Amino acid sequence: MRCPFCDGADTQVIDTRTSDEGDSIRRRRRCSHCDKRFTTFERIELNLPLVVKKNGARVEFDRRKLRASIALALRKRPISAEQVDASLLRIENRLMSFGLRELSSDRIGELVMRELRKVDKVAYIRFASVYRSFEDVEAFADVIEELQPRSSDGLASQRLDDTDT
Repeated sequence: MRCPFCDGADTQVIDTRTSDEGDSIRRRRRCSHCDKRFTTFERIELNLPLVVKKNGARVEFDRRKLRASIALALRKRPISAEQVDASLLRIENRLMSFGLRELSSDRIGELVMRELRKVDKVAYIRFASVYRSFEDVEAFADVIEELQPRSSDGLASQRLDDTDT
């Protein structure tokens, strides 16, 4: 590992820690030449499927782009970075479990929506509104209706905005 400060090739590992999920290793290093310290991370490089866009173009899966989309949906929501990382890992694991060389962006979007629905319902609605291109209030209402808890007889529970009772 080369030093990012002096480009020296001789660095020593001072400390090694595994992430909570066990999917990466954090290493603290010291350069023998300039004596500066820096941190590196090791992650398994996964062979994820190519993403087939709506226009037919094929692009490599980009974790940073997926993270940015999820982060945008979760903006100003009480979700930790660790929870976001865990969600990304679950999505990536699911993508690999398909065993496909190519996967449509629609299928990835559905996986993201399923994950966001479990993590934060507001983020789910935000993502769904962009992903499904809502054109009117009725589309929003339909998604919100999906999130309403069901009573034991299968009917949607009464909405909080109903005031005629």
